[in-house]
Amino acid sequence: MELSYIYKRSFLVLLLGVLIFSFAGYSKSYAGRQGEPERYPIASDVFTTLQRTVIPDKVPAGSKVRIEEISKFRQNGYGTWSYGPGLPSETRTDIMPAGYDGGSAARKLKLLSFFTISDIHIADKESPSQAIYLQQSKYPFVTSAYSPVMLYTTHVLDAAVQTINALHKKDPIDFGISLGDTCNNTQYNELRWYIDVLDGKVITPSSGAHLGAGSIDYQKPYKAAGLDKTIPWYQTLGNHDHFWIGTNPVGDYLRKSYVSDTVLVMGDILGDPNGIRKRDFYMGVIDGSTPYGDIRHAGPVKSFRSPPKITADPKRRSLSRMEWMNEFFKTSSNPVGHGFNMIDAQKGFACYSFQPRMTIPVKVIVLDDTQRDDDADVHGYGHGSLDRERYEWLIKELENGQAAGQLMIVAAHIPIGVEETEPSTSRSSARSFVGWSNAVAYATEGNLIAKLHEYPNLIMWIAGHRHLNTIKAFPHTTPENGFWQVETASLRDFPQQFRMFEIVLNSDYTISIVTTNVDPAVKEGTPAARSRSYAIATEQIIKNDVGPNPTKDPSIRPMPNGSYNAVLVKKLRPDMVNKLKTLFPPAP
Repeated sequence: MELSYIYKRSFLVLLLGVLIFSFAGYSKSYAGRQGEPERYPIASDVFTTLQRTVIPDKVPAGSKVRIEEISKFRQNGYGTWSYGPGLPSETRTDIMPAGYDGGSAARKLKLLSFFTISDIHIADKESPSQAIYLQQSKYPFVTSAYSPVMLYTTHVLDAAVQTINALHKKDPIDFGISLGDTCNNTQYNELRWYIDVLDGKVITPSSGAHLGAGSIDYQKPYKAAGLDKTIPWYQTLGNHDHFWIGTNPVGDYLRKSYVSDTVLVMGDILGDPNGIRKRDFYMGVIDGSTPYGDIRHAGPVKSFRSPPKITADPKRRSLSRMEWMNEFFKTSSNPVGHGFNMIDAQKGFACYSFQPRMTIPVKVIVLDDTQRDDDADVHGYGHGSLDRERYEWLIKELENGQAAGQLMIVAAHIPIGVEETEPSTSRSSARSFVGWSNAVAYATEGNLIAKLHEYPNLIMWIAGHRHLNTIKAFPHTTPENGFWQVETASLRDFPQQFRMFEIVLNSDYTISIVTTNVDPAVKEGTPAARSRSYAIATEQIIKNDVGPNPTKDPSIRPMPNGSYNAVLVKKLRPDMVNKLKTLFPPAP
């Protein structure tokens, strides 16, 4: 009897202990979930622009707001959109022999599938080293200096990554490549946010005092989804990745300003070659404690009793080319280095090549065509350039690829052969500013293009930089020597798209490049959806101020949604045709 009582008592004690332990464990687990940063899912349905397009709604006549008046966007009809019909692909045979019928060849085999993203411009909106005042006062079209989209740059990247993952599940993607301008202002924290979004880390998209991090949506920490680990991704260097706001080398004065507690003061650096040495205006910062990111501390120096102060942050430090490249080795996604190798990274040499699939004879040549930091240039550093070292490296890569019987793609930040604007003596005008920021220059651009025409296995040059979806043909009198250029728009600015590419072998052993724009599948109510709204509003305001196409570039085709889908056909030389017939024999 006594023994039975002891057993029962022991059992009750044990049961009580289990319940207490379980409850404690549950409470701890619940508390952990409560403390986890939020995730921002995308919409359940994922479409390309072949199936559905984003069409900005028309702004009511007479409605006008300034770009920083975010709270007034909706009530004045800015930033809203509807979904429209899909945009069919345009088959282009511009570089094919005369009389070629693009519809006569059936698609035989998909050789390669990849995505491109470009000009994400991850922005530390609270940095003291910005150019907000210049956009506000003189250069409304320079949205890299200020745009409402700066509040949500990491969020739209996260939505794009999730959209890519969804497309990958439907149809596997071989690789992805980012075409430069990952950062807006070459800062360490900007680059880390970018890499960490792709790696799927927790993102804390604020700096300094982290104002509003507990209450303002664009400031709150969140958990990024991360790119599917089975998709390798590669990186290209852009001008914003190593120049101040993409325009000037980071000298001592600018370098100190990044980690200072005082807002940057300078002259009109975009319009005045001596602006860096002047102390006329405070450039301003965005106040992260306000719902719409109010601008503070911007204006003429004489308007301030004392220098405006903020909380300094060492993570805002500016990165050199070498430092920027080295960060890509600190990653949990593939491949480590994302194309860069340690030896070249120590020299700041941001060129490399890779073969995405060893069984497919396609080679990608990643070219750094941004200016060198030590180039003397009174026009600013936003346009492209190749010095002798990089030019000779490019030619060697093309020679090797041609000899090896590989189809070749050049991936660079800055496009070639884009139309210049009308001559202007006023550097402060929109036309002249956009004009000198576009084209690559090495001796003469014509010499570079003529050299590229010597390699019949070159099928395409892909680029970003201009924030546009354009396609340009580079035909040649020998059709096999022609090639295409495809630009990918900015993931930050409207239309906030990335591109999908398929390299397809046709039944007549020509090649088709199938390129399709994709809108991130943003879910209503998320930060990424607000980013789209702000991007549309910014585009609507800028068009009112500057006009729809200040460059007068005929390759820019105005469409309601900024998309351009195409099938681009390329003829191959007989030796390459024979190689492909050996690898992929004709049907019996």
